Amino acid sequence: MFETSIVGSLPKPAWLAETNKLWPKWAAEGDALIQAKADATLLWIKAQEDAGLDIVCDGEQSRQHFVHGFLEQVEGIDFDNKVKMGIRDNRYDAMVPQVVSKLRMKGRVHAFEAQLARAHTKKKLKFTLPGPMTIVDTVADRFYGDKVKLAFAFAELLNQEALALQADGVDVIQFDEPAFNVYMKDADDWGVKALERAAQGLTCRSAVHICYGYGIRANTDWKSTLGEEWRQYELVFPALAKSRIDQVSLECMHSHVPLELLKLLKGKDVLVGVIDVASDVVETPAEVADAIAQALQFVPKERLFPCTNCGMAPMPREVAERKLQALAEGTKLAKERLASR
Repeated sequence: MFETSIVGSLPKPAWLAETNKLWPKWAAEGDALIQAKADATLLWIKAQEDAGLDIVCDGEQSRQHFVHGFLEQVEGIDFDNKVKMGIRDNRYDAMVPQVVSKLRMKGRVHAFEAQLARAHTKKKLKFTLPGPMTIVDTVADRFYGDKVKLAFAFAELLNQEALALQADGVDVIQFDEPAFNVYMKDADDWGVKALERAAQGLTCRSAVHICYGYGIRANTDWKSTLGEEWRQYELVFPALAKSRIDQVSLECMHSHVPLELLKLLKGKDVLVGVIDVASDVVETPAEVADAIAQALQFVPKERLFPCTNCGMAPMPREVAERKLQALAEGTKLAKERLASR
């Protein structure tokens, strides 16, 4: 009950990459970079285990960005001639690669870090991949000319890697789809179907993460315009409830999401975000336990998995470490409170 995990990304140590950045530059090259990525992966696995998390991940230490880390192993994408493009409905601009020809895999994408992580932890292992709709929103299409065709082309490639990760011994494969909270009608019309294609054939647990974004200025400014109630989840949760995806990860801590919306996920595991990644203030165990208690009004205890709101990649390392501990300690307190009723 109440198995804990994080959404996926963790800060990169200064000896690996620039700190406090969402798109950091690597601090090394060649074999030295490969070794640094491995060292950082093992460092964060140990930190998650030491904090007491039940399900650990690689912290996305081998990826510069959660989307582009996957795309680097896809043929048909031009990284040499990036263009500036507004993403997440023009919430902010980013330099993105261009899709210039038919998409094909160059080979495995995440075998190195997944197999490394599996060999160095006995805990359940989660691995994250970008969702097809979010990839479409983070590249410039110069070939397919149709968002749905492009999304399903990416979904087929994601499925290849997901099945391989499952064979590597991964217990949970999570697809990150922040775009679901921006293009709600598209998510309902075709986004969930593309997601199911990406997860096709998986027998391990499948998850989708939908949030209001990393704790960067563009996202916090956007959230300040959403009013007193954030009801974006209301438009996509019904489609996810009917889907073959096992788990849904969402943002709750310090948000304006009406918790009754969690009832729309009946029959799914719910990864409830009880750690705020948009603030460096570390939650107390009591605050985490209180957030879990509130979610329990709408989610059965056997379906509730305490988690972070989003990834912690741009966060100071020491803050992220303390938030991992707060997540585990707060969940332990929530279990004690429930047992004493």
